[in-house]
Amino acid sequence: MTESKLETRILYHLREEASHPLKAKELARELGVGSDAYQEFRDTLENLEERGLVYRQRKGRYAVPEKINLVIGRLQITRGGDGFVLVEKEGEEDVFIPERHLGSAVEGDVVVARIESRPAHRNPRGRILRVHERAWKQIVGTYRSKKNYGFVGAREPDLRKDVFVPPDMQGEAGDGDVVVVAIDDWGDEEPSPVGHVVRVLGAPDSPGVDILAIIHGHQLPLDFPPEVQLEAEDIAARGLGERDLAAREDLRDILTFTIDPPDARDHDDALSVRLLEDDLLEVGVHIADVAHYVRPGSVLDEEALERGTSVYLVDRVVPMLPHDLSSDLCSLVPGKDRLAVSLLFTLRKPARISGARLVRSVIRSDHRLAYDDAQAIMDGDRTCDEELEQALDWLRSVSRSLRRARSERGSIDFDLPESRVVLDSAGEPTDIERVLRLEAHRLIEDFMILANETVAELALREEVPVLFRVHESPDEDKMSRLRELASTFGFHLPARQVEPRDLARLVDAMEGTPQEQLISTATLRSMKQARYAPENLGHFGLASRAYAHFTSPIRRYPDLIVHRQLGRWLEEPASARKLELDRLSEIARHCSERERRAVEAERDSVDLKKIEFMERHLGGEFEGTISGVTAFGLFVLLDEFHVDGLVHVSTLEDDYYVYVEEQHALLGQRRRRRFQLGDRVRVQVARVDREARKIDFELLGTAG
Repeated sequence: MTESKLETRILYHLREEASHPLKAKELARELGVGSDAYQEFRDTLENLEERGLVYRQRKGRYAVPEKINLVIGRLQITRGGDGFVLVEKEGEEDVFIPERHLGSAVEGDVVVARIESRPAHRNPRGRILRVHERAWKQIVGTYRSKKNYGFVGAREPDLRKDVFVPPDMQGEAGDGDVVVVAIDDWGDEEPSPVGHVVRVLGAPDSPGVDILAIIHGHQLPLDFPPEVQLEAEDIAARGLGERDLAAREDLRDILTFTIDPPDARDHDDALSVRLLEDDLLEVGVHIADVAHYVRPGSVLDEEALERGTSVYLVDRVVPMLPHDLSSDLCSLVPGKDRLAVSLLFTLRKPARISGARLVRSVIRSDHRLAYDDAQAIMDGDRTCDEELEQALDWLRSVSRSLRRARSERGSIDFDLPESRVVLDSAGEPTDIERVLRLEAHRLIEDFMILANETVAELALREEVPVLFRVHESPDEDKMSRLRELASTFGFHLPARQVEPRDLARLVDAMEGTPQEQLISTATLRSMKQARYAPENLGHFGLASRAYAHFTSPIRRYPDLIVHRQLGRWLEEPASARKLELDRLSEIARHCSERERRAVEAERDSVDLKKIEFMERHLGGEFEGTISGVTAFGLFVLLDEFHVDGLVHVSTLEDDYYVYVEEQHALLGQRRRRRFQLGDRVRVQVARVDREARKIDFELLGTAG
C-alpha cells in the first residue's frame, strides 16, 4: 500500500464513511490496517495532521476539519485589529475573527478556527482554537532598556504587542537600537511574546538600517550559503558547450529582443516575429531555460525552493538564484547564445492563431530595449533599423488583438497608478514619480499571458501535473459590499453570481472619473488572492479557463516546476505524468506563502521610503482623494506623490461625526456635512511617524 493511496483512504473514510471522530486504532481497524502496516499508518496520519488535512481533538480522536465545523487557514489582521482566516479550499468563505477571539495568533500564522455563527450576507464568524504553524520565528524592533529587563516594540511585523526581553538576554543591544529578536514563547490566551536579542542592526537613523529591518523582519535570506554559491559558480564557469546545444532548435538567426525596465539585470523573456508567408506570421515567446541548469535535488534547487521567489525591494533585489545564473548565464542578454524554452505561434494576420509549438531552443538576443525605448520606436519618436521597427509594429498589432479578445471574454484590466521612489546614492528618497503604463508594458503583458495560458492548456490536454496559477471566484459577502459601493456612484452590479465581465464593465464604466482609482482598488480588494495549486481552478480575473506561471523561471520557483514538467513531457510524455500531486501541493502552499511575504516586504520598503520622503513636507498642503472611510477617520491619497495618510476624526472640530457604513461616509450630526469615499479634499501634512509608519493629515477643505 503506497502512502498516497493510504492518505486517500484515510481522508475518504473520515469524510464519507465515519459517523463520528475516531481514535487512531479505531480508524486503523475500520480501514483494515494490519499490525505490520500500523506504523506506516500512524506516520501517514501524523503527516496529514501536520498539513492540516485532519484534526486531532483533545481526546485523541481524528476528523477532517469541515466535519467538526473547523477551518484551517492563514490569519490576516485588519487595520482595526480583527482578523480573517483565509481559507484556500474552493467554495469556502473566509472566517471573520473578532479581536477578542484571536488568542495568541498574529498576522500570517496558520490557525485552526471554529465557526460559531453564519450571519446572513456576511462572512462566518469564529474563534481561533490553536495556532497550527507560526509565521514568525523572529521579529525586528526597537530595544528599550528598563532597570531589570528590556522590551522590543515590534516593527516587522507589526504585532501590536511588545516583546519582553528577560534580564541578560539583550546581547549587545543598547537603548534605542534596532534589533532582531528570536521568539522563545508566544503566550497562550493572547500574544505576550518573550524573546532574546540575536542581532543588533544599529541605530534607527544609521544608513541602511531601515531596509535591513524589513529584510530581517520578513525573514528574507540575504546571502546564499557557500555550497549554493559554489555550485552556481561552477555551472557558470562551464558555460555553454556543444552538448548543451544538442537536440535544440537553432533560432539564433531570427531577430530577437527583450523589453524590460531600464535597470533590469535578469532577463527572463524575449520576443521574436518573422513573416513566413504573405499573411502568415511566426511569433516567438522565448523563456530562459533555467531548468537546464537547476537540477532537482541539488543544493541550488533546494535553496531556490526555500526562497520561492526573488524579492524586489525599493533599493535592491533579493534574488531566488545567485547572480552568476540570474544576471548572467540564464539571463537573455544581447549578443550571447542562451538556452531557452520557446513557444512558437503561427498567426494569420492580423492575429488569428493557427498553431503553437513548444521547443527547446538556443537563441541570441539582438537588442535590449527599455519600455520607453520600445514605446518611442512604436510612436515614431525614435529611429532604429527597419527590421526592428517592422517587428515592433507587427507585435503591437497582434497584442492589440489579443487584448481585445481577452476583454471580450471578460478579463479585468486594472490600470492602477503605480509610483517609484527615487533614491540617491546614500539611499535617501529624493522624489516619488508616477510610473506611466505604456503600450509597451501592455504588449509584453499580452504575450506573457498568451504563453501562460498556452502551457496551462497544454498541461491539461496532455495530463501533465504542473502548478497552476489559480484565482477563484470572489466571496458573495465581498461582492455584496462592492455592489453597495458601486451603487453609490450609479453603477449596478447584478444580483446573481458575479462574473468577470461584470467587474470588467464596472472598472471600464469608472474610467476617466474621479472614482476610477477608488473603484479599481475596491474591486481588486473584493477578489480573492491568486495562489498556486496542482488543481486547475481557472483564473477569475483573467476570465481564463486555465493559467500557469511559465514566463519567469529566473525569479519564480513555480515557473521552474512548469518548465521541468514540460521538459519531461518533450522527452518522454509518460514519465511527465507520474509526478505525485502531494508533493506538488506542498510546493504550491510554500510558494504561495513566500510570494505573500515577498509582496509585503516590497510594499513595506516602498512605504518606508515614502514616509521618509514626506518628513520633508511637514506643513505642506496638497490635494487628494478620500480613499478610505472608517469610524476613526478618513484616509486620503495625495495626487502629487501617490502617498496616503489619515485625517483622524478627532481633528474634525466643526461637528460630531458618525460613520455611516453603507454610504462609506462620515456624516456631521448637526451641520450634516458629509465626507464620502471618492470626495476631493485639500489637506496639510501634520505629523509623520517613521517608526509607526503613519502620516497624519489635517483637513483644510474641499478640492476641485
